Amino acid sequence: QVQLVESGGGLVQAGGSLRLSCAASGRTFSTIAMAWFRQGPEKEREIVAAIRWNSGPIYYGDSVKGRFTISRDNAKQTIFLQMNNLKPEDTAVYYCAAGPGSLVVSTSYNYWGQGTQVTVSS
Repeated sequence: QVQLVESGGGLVQAGGSLRLSCAASGRTFSTIAMAWFRQGPEKEREIVAAIRWNSGPIYYGDSVKGRFTISRDNAKQTIFLQMNNLKPEDTAVYYCAAGPGSLVVSTSYNYWGQGTQVTVSS
């Protein structure tokens, strides 16, 4: 089992910034890809960004390119999501996920955190 604990959500005004963290523990050697997903009110879940523990490509959803940055600290088994120039449409519950395979296929992620709320006011 892998446990994922997110932190860093909150309320911010449009144009502001937040940094989310996701600490992984347990059998993390079974995971290769780490990602942030989000689900806004009455919206489907979408992938925001994804990264591998080792070197390799990083994925960003089109709606966050240029504003969000995903990074990792392998020693601390933690990934981060730096969110800048936040917009009201970024309001969502943000979930951390881990999986053994694909960066962008949501069904390939088999471990999920509890989620952290991000609310952007206009």
